[in-house]
Parts: sequence; structure tokens; C-alpha cells
Amino acid sequence: MIDTMTVTKAGGALCGALLIFLLANWGAESLYTTGGGGHGEEAAQAYTIATDEGAGEAAAAEEGPSFEEVFASADAAAGEKVFGKCKACHKVDGTNGTGPHLDGVVNRAVGGVDGFGYSATLAEHGGAWTPDALNQFLENPKGYAPGTKMSFAGLPKVEDRANLVAYLQGLGG
Repeated sequence: MIDTMTVTKAGGALCGALLIFLLANWGAESLYTTGGGGHGEEAAQAYTIATDEGAGEAAAAEEGPSFEEVFASADAAAGEKVFGKCKACHKVDGTNGTGPHLDGVVNRAVGGVDGFGYSATLAEHGGAWTPDALNQFLENPKGYAPGTKMSFAGLPKVEDRANLVAYLQGLGG
């Protein structure tokens, strides 16, 4: 006849052994993971071998339509909604806020608002805010004019930029 205490000891030993194996498995996974993130997820590629196959096609596919194509059919009403991101710093009533007023900005000289303290980068830039120049600036302000005071990160979508420029163009000056 088997003693109850012996069965309890055997069950405890089995549970203890399983617990040790589970903890060892967890420790090994955390030390030797490939960055896959868990069950069912793909592991991250450790390295990539660059080839030139299809590079031109992939770049053309990623670019999408040009600004000029999108601007030709831009929606000023949608641009007014996009302008909501600009309202914190810019006004369209002829007065300056944190940034210069934007009414009449299209085809105005860069740094051309009298009385506004532009960064040296924009004050010395020259040229005019053509639709294309505004597109480039709005996509990445710090990339277009390094040293600009404008802290806005930019508008990544070409449609948003085209609509905003169409809205600003409609404001006149």
C-alpha cells in the first residue's frame, strides 16, 4: 500500500521539476532571442544584402503622384482643414502670431513680412514662396531651411500639402 505522504512528495517533485524547466525556458528565451517578439511573429532580419534589381521601380512606386499633379486638382476646402495644424502659430488676418501671417504668402518673398523676426536662414534665403517652394518647406521645414525657428515636423502627405497651398493661394494678399 502506498502512503499518502509518498504520493504528495512525488507530486511536489514533479511540479517542482516542471517549474524549474519553465523558468529555464523563460530565461533562455530572454537571453537568446532573435527579436521576433513572440509566438507567431516573424523574426527581424539580421542583415540585408542590397541588390539593384527593381530599385527604380520601387522608388517610383513609393513616390506616387508628383506635387504638380496633385496641386492641379487640389481642394482648398480640405486645405482649410489642414490649416488647423498651423493655426497655433500662424494667422490669416494680416497680423503676426508666433509665426508670420500667411495671407498672401503664395508668391510672396521668403522672409518678406515686415516687422517679423525671421531666423537668419529664412531672412537670407531669398526667392519667393512659390507653390513648389511651399511644398518643399511644408514637407520638411528643418530639411528645407536648416536653422529655421519653425518647430513643426512637416506634412508627409502630398495631398495635404497641395490642399493647404491651394487654400493659402485662395487667401490672396
